[in-house]
Amino acid sequence: MTNHVVLFEPLMPANTGNIARTTAGTDAVLHLIEPLGFDLDDKHVKRAGLDYWDHVQLVRHPSLPDFLETLAPTDHLYLVSKFANQDYTEPDYTQADGDNYFLFGKETTGLPEVFMRQNPEKAIRIPQDDTHIRSLNLSNTVAIVIYEALRQQSFPNLDTVHTYEQDKLK
Repeated sequence: MTNHVVLFEPLMPANTGNIARTTAGTDAVLHLIEPLGFDLDDKHVKRAGLDYWDHVQLVRHPSLPDFLETLAPTDHLYLVSKFANQDYTEPDYTQADGDNYFLFGKETTGLPEVFMRQNPEKAIRIPQDDTHIRSLNLSNTVAIVIYEALRQQSFPNLDTVHTYEQDKLK
């Protein structure tokens, strides 16, 4: 089972760079659904991703329908949105019959409303106080969701402990 982070028409290069770094550090695949609001060579994307871009498993899709066509019948698609009735901690992300795809909307408008209304059972939400903010930052949201999936999966292939040669904590 593989975790996939899917960004629908991302607009902000720094967010995408931060998310790329998160996917490199979690062995997740990053999917970008076009059009993008920037060029992947943008200095802000590169700066946010630092020197981790060589470790990013990147897949580009020309449109949302093109992306959806790549999903296998056994894959699990989750639509991450504030317009969801299910908490992001509720699904079981350990199902071995397919990959997990976490689809995140555009920073300004989220996922298309028609698409959301057609798939409400796939929508998950991070609890927040909606009276104070419109939404959480996209890169923070990706990190919260991907780490919940990894926690449920017992952090496969990830170092849960790291020590230094001259560890001052010992």
